[in-house]
Amino acid sequence: MRITNKIMQNNNLANINTNKLLQDKLSTQMSTEKKINRPSDDPVVAIRALRLRSNVTEVTQYYSRNIPDAESWLNVTEEAVKNLAAIVTEMQKQCTKGSKGDIKSSDRLIVIEQLKALANEVYSTADADYAGRYVFTGYRTDTSVSFPEATEKKYSITEQLNKDAIQKVTYINTKATNGGVTSDVMDMTVNNYQSINVKEEDVQPVEVYRFQLAYGDCDAVPAELAYGVKQANGNYPTIPMEVKHDYESPYEAAAAATGEKAIFVPETGEVLLSKDAYDTLMKTKDDITTADVNEGEIRITYEKSKWTKGDLRPEHYFKCVSDKGTDKEMTYNEGYLNGNVERQDIEYDVGFNQTIRVNSTADECFKHSIGREVEDLVNAMQDVVDTEKIVEDLEGLLEKATGADAEELQAKLGVAKKVLELKKDKAQKMFEHGITQMQGHLDETNLSLTNIGTRTKKLELIENRMQSQKTTFEELKSQNEDIDIAEVIIYLTSAKLTYEASLMATGKVAQTSLLQYI
Repeated sequence: MRITNKIMQNNNLANINTNKLLQDKLSTQMSTEKKINRPSDDPVVAIRALRLRSNVTEVTQYYSRNIPDAESWLNVTEEAVKNLAAIVTEMQKQCTKGSKGDIKSSDRLIVIEQLKALANEVYSTADADYAGRYVFTGYRTDTSVSFPEATEKKYSITEQLNKDAIQKVTYINTKATNGGVTSDVMDMTVNNYQSINVKEEDVQPVEVYRFQLAYGDCDAVPAELAYGVKQANGNYPTIPMEVKHDYESPYEAAAAATGEKAIFVPETGEVLLSKDAYDTLMKTKDDITTADVNEGEIRITYEKSKWTKGDLRPEHYFKCVSDKGTDKEMTYNEGYLNGNVERQDIEYDVGFNQTIRVNSTADECFKHSIGREVEDLVNAMQDVVDTEKIVEDLEGLLEKATGADAEELQAKLGVAKKVLELKKDKAQKMFEHGITQMQGHLDETNLSLTNIGTRTKKLELIENRMQSQKTTFEELKSQNEDIDIAEVIIYLTSAKLTYEASLMATGKVAQTSLLQYI
């Protein structure tokens, strides 16, 4: 084969171009610090790079966004529950103070004010939020746990209780009716004591069985109380119910009631039971073999439309219908009636196929019973304070009285002192029981706090693992994509020398022609 100068020139130019392309490739790698700039440079590296970049992106999302968000949510929840534990602990201390029978009226007033303030703080704590979202309201993160202000909104509420909610309470009867006129020792003052016709034998403790609803100041209730499970006809067994207002002596009516009967007091939200009704409800028993049915359930539906600031919203706790009777009517938690209590757990993706629950719901720790029990304690202590004032006023008046007035005052003072002793005894027992009740609430709060702590610790372990995985994937990504600077510099220098050498060689070849040999 004849090799011409043209062929030599073309070969040299091709070699120069190849060397230049290599130099350009190495220069590009130096400037980008990447092995490839397009998939065609190295398909294997390109495919591996896509997979590793996807892994790094996922881990970065978990480690840099999801996990910090979850930590913040858990921290806000934990602080709120810690505050609740501190409040309940202080309530327990106040119960201890109130259980002492020899404290002064001024000390009793301090206990009353402290308990009121603490009760208000309980439900304020429940409205803790993270980034504008309430942390204790499940999926309804835009709705507060309690009403932020006084509101009028009609709810139909169905409460589901069991026989453990029934209590035996003592009511001190301070009234008597003579000549068709009813008198009350608690209405006695230094100006009207003569018209109060109540004798010592009229003042008696009355024991009544009752359970409290979650709310007082209710509007309407059905004519019967349902319990147990559905019968063959599709209806629940019921106990007839009667409404009596707090000024109609409901406790006396319940104590005197015969047969199965329940009395509802709308102002206080109490359901008082006759002895027969109590016995009937106590006979009910939940069968553990039927997990979806509570054979010992007590069910009552009532309405409430007036809400004060700090009242807990029923949609977070019960099956209820809001704005009842309007075109805005909405039903909440209907599945509760069938035993389907849906846990509104908010979960974050914090790892590959791994989630963690970050929220606690209000019904786990912020319960109605805390406020209701405090309300009972405050009322009992206030009754003692009011009676002490009556006794003090009568004693002051007796010091100046003589003759028949002194005798009448002495008799009325005896009645007032008997009321005082009975109410002191009642309050002392209630506060002693309150210590136990608050300890129960504290135990529940600590359990909730423990669950939050467990989730926080789990999240810390996941965070450490994600940090390790993030480092590992970034190293693999770097090894796959990034160049070795020292190596590329050596190759680039070599390519540069090769290119320059090829230029020199080509220049010498180009100078040779046939004319030089003629």
